[in-house]
Amino acid sequence: MDWLTDNKIPVGKLAKSGFDWLQDNFEFVFDWLAWLMESLIDGILAVLEWPHPLIIIAVFVALTWVLQRSWKTCLFVAIGFLFILNQDYWDETLESLTLVLSSCVVCMGVGVPIGIYAAHRPKFYRYLTPVLDLMQTLPAFVYLIPAIVFFGIGMVPGLLATVIFVLPAPIRLTHLGISSTPQALLEAARAFGATNRQVLWKVELPSALPQIMAGLNQTIMLSLSMVVVAALVGANGLGVPVMRALGQVRTDLGFESGLVIVVVAIILDRMLRMERK
Repeated sequence: MDWLTDNKIPVGKLAKSGFDWLQDNFEFVFDWLAWLMESLIDGILAVLEWPHPLIIIAVFVALTWVLQRSWKTCLFVAIGFLFILNQDYWDETLESLTLVLSSCVVCMGVGVPIGIYAAHRPKFYRYLTPVLDLMQTLPAFVYLIPAIVFFGIGMVPGLLATVIFVLPAPIRLTHLGISSTPQALLEAARAFGATNRQVLWKVELPSALPQIMAGLNQTIMLSLSMVVVAALVGANGLGVPVMRALGQVRTDLGFESGLVIVVVAIILDRMLRMERK
């Protein structure tokens, strides 16, 4: 079998050449993207850090009541955030929430339009499916390498790696929701003279809203799963104490920070869960 390994296909060399070419010819694009993502991150973090923690908790509880209309869920959200405050992980939680919210803005802003376009053009979605499969199955750590090459270390490469890993979820679920719109509703709308834009906004999107919200929920959960990975490239947040606990073999620090991540995940899941009644 030596003849087979001696004639190795230069996949790694081709990838390196491609990244080098992009870095040499599109450095201005990456600088602009870095500025844009850094501005988004700094803006969200400034909004979260400016008020008193109790005000932030009150805002999240109020938002939970608007979305869920359940005092039990509101009470759980309040207790969860007070637990985080009690454990002295408030600043790290805000930094992780900033990464999650930034990822949601980018992924939903890009994924929903692509999902709508793919639902209306099945041939495009067939070509897109292998790309989405690759984005979801490639180990998340691999995304950190080109992110560091193009953007250095910090929150920006962490956000980029998170977006690449998470983006397929809103695309797939939006496509599912739009494609599942009952044909009878579409025919009725067109029979009354609705334009394509009116059909999209008044029929397809309302019908697909549960799937789109499920895509948002998945975006948040997958973004939280990248918190620890993003810490490897200098992103702040709850991943930092987890990595410190791993390096120092500290079970107390690891369990505390890990439990806080779980609490944040459950809070966001309960806030955004849409149950059919």
